[in-house]
Amino acid sequence: MDLANRIEALLFAEGGSLAKKKLAQILEVDAAALTAGLHDLAARKEGTGLSLVETHSEVTLAVSPDAASTIEKAFEKEVGREIGDAGLEVLAIILYRGPSTRAQIDYIRGVNTSTTIRTLTARGLVERIPNPEDGREYLYRPTTELLAHLGVGKLDDLPEYGKISSELATFEESKGPFAEHNEPEQPTSES
Repeated sequence: MDLANRIEALLFAEGGSLAKKKLAQILEVDAAALTAGLHDLAARKEGTGLSLVETHSEVTLAVSPDAASTIEKAFEKEVGREIGDAGLEVLAIILYRGPSTRAQIDYIRGVNTSTTIRTLTARGLVERIPNPEDGREYLYRPTTELLAHLGVGKLDDLPEYGKISSELATFEESKGPFAEHNEPEQPTSES
């Protein structure tokens, strides 16, 4: 695989910006080779839905200016929807349980929550962070904007935080601990 394709794969997998220095280390190339690979990738992305964005120290893949209006319309449609009961339930799980994977949230709710999580993320109520225990999945946690909107300075300030977080933990333990090798039942479609 050529260098431009390897750079693209790493940037896609990262889902955000990477320092050029780190990218060169991962790819085991020098700065000149990295610059040439980035130039090649930028040329390949011209006229597509993605573009390469570069600063003096970082690089990322982003939506191209030509495709931005399409993404903006889709985003507005997603944000325009009410979060509904499903959104409130997912927020409660993330607030009272702490950072959770989508599978853990699905397990507690008993339904697939991918659409709800996408809506909450688009609205800036939850954020996706890497899972330090498993690089293949993400954790979802409340944003500071959500906490500010709720009028709390920290999670402990939420109403009945200790009681509800304890009850959530008891629920997970009583239904079979959510462990590495214990897969939950397949959730039904989202409600």
